[in-house]
Amino acid sequence: MPPHDTSAHDTSALGAPREGHGRDLSPARQALSDSVYENIKAMVMDHEITPGARVSIEALARALSVSPTPIREALARLESDGLVVKRPLSGYRTTELLTRQGLEELFEMRQLLEPRAAALAAGNASEAQLDGIERIAEEMQSHSGTAGRYAAYRDFAALDQRFHDAIAQASGRPLLADAVERLHSHLHIFRLSSVLDAEDPTLAEHQRVLHAILRRNPDRAAEAMAEHLARSLRRQLSQDKES
Repeated sequence: MPPHDTSAHDTSALGAPREGHGRDLSPARQALSDSVYENIKAMVMDHEITPGARVSIEALARALSVSPTPIREALARLESDGLVVKRPLSGYRTTELLTRQGLEELFEMRQLLEPRAAALAAGNASEAQLDGIERIAEEMQSHSGTAGRYAAYRDFAALDQRFHDAIAQASGRPLLADAVERLHSHLHIFRLSSVLDAEDPTLAEHQRVLHAILRRNPDRAAEAMAEHLARSLRRQLSQDKES
């Protein structure tokens, strides 16, 4: 892949339309939009476009051999993911990596939201929702132990996010589910470190959450989720010390 110019000033990002976002597109256009989005997302996750760097729409269009329009659409989607930010008079920039304080604050928010969501899911989830959460947990088993560049761990990260989002959606509280989804916590965490261990305890922790929800035990579901989040934060902080 050609090198990407992420430093040149790019006024074409000003006033970039936010239409599209993957909605109401023809199948071919949708496929192109998704492909461009995933390509740029991988560049951001792998730090090919470095944290805090200005993003050149023209340079990306040349590198990916597309027009500026799908680039702008992709950047709008990445902005909603929290991976880029649009600033007046300077266009798009990638967001900075989470600091230790930012990571701790992210998990503080998750601890406020997700144990409550798990407890509510234990009481409110439909059978179809329970089946969906269980399928996601099973699918994660086949993607454990992958690490390296974003392309290698993308499926695991996406399933991890889907597991937590599905539990929040099953809570029966749309505002709570929306708050959990909008944190985009997994993108920010995996952007910090893509190190995955074949013995990573995440899957076992997910199983404890799942079993509590399947047994319709709100207290145990909340406890298992809180424990999972606390251990996940400790693992992240430990990796930060080692790096």
